[in-house]
Amino acid sequence: MIERYSLKEMSEVFSIQSRFNYMLKVEKAVAYVQGQLKIIPKRSAEKIQKAVFQIDKINEYEKITKHDVIAFTKSVADSIGADGAYLHFGMTSSDILDTALSLQIKDGFNILEKKLNQLDKVFLRIIKQSKGLICLGRTHGMMAEPTSYAIKFSGFYCEFKRNKKRIQEAVNQVLICKLSGAVGTYSGQSPKIEEKVAKYLRLSCETVATQVVPRDRYAQLFMSFACFAAGLDRLSIELRHLQRSEVSEVTEGFSKGQRGSSAMPHKKNPISAENISGLSRLLKSYVQPALDNVSLWHERDISHSSVERVILADAFILVDYLTDRLSQLLTHLQFDKTQIKKNLQRSQGRIFSSAVLNQLVLKGMPREKAYYLVQDLSHNLGEQENLYNKILSDNLTKKYFKKSDLDEIFSGRRHLQYEKYILSKSGVK
Repeated sequence: MIERYSLKEMSEVFSIQSRFNYMLKVEKAVAYVQGQLKIIPKRSAEKIQKAVFQIDKINEYEKITKHDVIAFTKSVADSIGADGAYLHFGMTSSDILDTALSLQIKDGFNILEKKLNQLDKVFLRIIKQSKGLICLGRTHGMMAEPTSYAIKFSGFYCEFKRNKKRIQEAVNQVLICKLSGAVGTYSGQSPKIEEKVAKYLRLSCETVATQVVPRDRYAQLFMSFACFAAGLDRLSIELRHLQRSEVSEVTEGFSKGQRGSSAMPHKKNPISAENISGLSRLLKSYVQPALDNVSLWHERDISHSSVERVILADAFILVDYLTDRLSQLLTHLQFDKTQIKKNLQRSQGRIFSSAVLNQLVLKGMPREKAYYLVQDLSHNLGEQENLYNKILSDNLTKKYFKKSDLDEIFSGRRHLQYEKYILSKSGVK
């Protein structure tokens, strides 16, 4: 991922240096267990614990071997001496690569989880702040019925929590220790080594492997990221619409010295929401190659390897960046309560048409007749008219309503009477 969309802590987890560090950690863990079980000399296992690598050496060796794991083990063995003969004992390359990848994912998720928990708190704060803030609900981009900003954001919050859970579950099922050898038969060493190393590294053993961990596990991880990205995109699109000049109900934070346009000084553009929408598209696009990686030849080919080296690091870095960006956006989001009220008034009372319809039906008017009547009144309001006054002056409808009935309907209270109930279902007190 390019530096512009990368945060330091997550980027370091997926750096080249870190990749080899995780591989070395696995090599040391395996040697430690093998030494304890007297499979390799204990002295050699102890020497391996002090091993290091040099990236320059790895690069030199790879030019010759055309194999990065062999180049890595040669560099590590250089730091051990004669005892280096027992490094990588009984293993194939993917034993190291896939197990190291699990450690990398675990550390990446530990960073991400903190960001997700922070975003959770930001959602709760904005929902509590916007309780009772009545606003237009919109369907098909058109004025519909009133809702509240607290209800609006609680829907996005519930989606966020579902996606957070999906990511947690997907990460848990991909934290795998796989040491079963060239075709998954434990031909190089017994399953006991895998079990003990898995416990040592706090991973789970693969059930049945080939040469690699089955890639459906990774596909599920990418699908959970894609669902998360889709949720962020849905929210960012909502915020972009609400910031349009014709709506102007919310505004992203605008810092001192910030400029919206090089040509138009008046501009305050929804750049954070647009950025989230754009990068969400990229994150969602990783699902297809992840699914394609499931279908490997026989016990393994390496068609998945080059793809994963790009998309796995990019996905974690992007999810981390997007989570942080949305937290900042919501933290500094501003509501224009005056404009929110103006937009409600622009409907000329039409947004209460369904409540009027229901009242007419309850008073005994056939639904079809009531619907046509309210539709006709709503569609034929003059610029200075309001549905409330139109009903009071209409000979047919006014006999069905007391003024107190209309006052209650057009107050909007009915639309917020279950706000507390709805928020409680989303976990907001």
